[in-house]
Amino acid sequence: MENSIYQVYEDEIQLLEEEIKLLSEKYEDIQQESTFFSDEEILASIKLFQREFQGQSKGHESPSDLKAQLESLEREISFLMKFTGIQFTSHSKKTLEKSGNRTVQKHRLSGNCHSLPFQLEFQLLEMQNKENVSAVITDLSIITESGEYSDLSKLVSSTEEHGSLLLFFRSLSSYAEWYEHRRCTFLHFK
Repeated sequence: MENSIYQVYEDEIQLLEEEIKLLSEKYEDIQQESTFFSDEEILASIKLFQREFQGQSKGHESPSDLKAQLESLEREISFLMKFTGIQFTSHSKKTLEKSGNRTVQKHRLSGNCHSLPFQLEFQLLEMQNKENVSAVITDLSIITESGEYSDLSKLVSSTEEHGSLLLFFRSLSSYAEWYEHRRCTFLHFK
């Protein structure tokens, strides 16, 4: 009799493990699919979700919790902008190609780093296999105002050659910070 009770529990455990495995796979598929949707599609889905579940906040975060979470995120973004000096003013994304395991998206970013304006345009190639997703930046084009910032042209050409956004943002942040210091110093002596 004890063996039959244990067998029932083991069968239930087996069914639950299979269900967990299926749900995990479904979650991974949804996560990967979410990277293929445009911002407009995501916003439309969010609005639809809000309409469907409006008033059904049982077990979900309350609006005040969400507002507090949003304020916390805004403080973090503000801190990062002050820390790095980088502020993005616009971003656009367009999917150029989408196949089973390959996606090509074109991104445009513009913003300021301290007082230096910049624009970036690049293609992001994402290759997906069963274990992970790899992303490669191609066709990187950087536009800065070259009039006052002639020293920056070497950095831009090197970054475009290597396709490294991290190198660009680190170098631009450092350059812009010291450029601002030099500008303030020269104003002081005028």
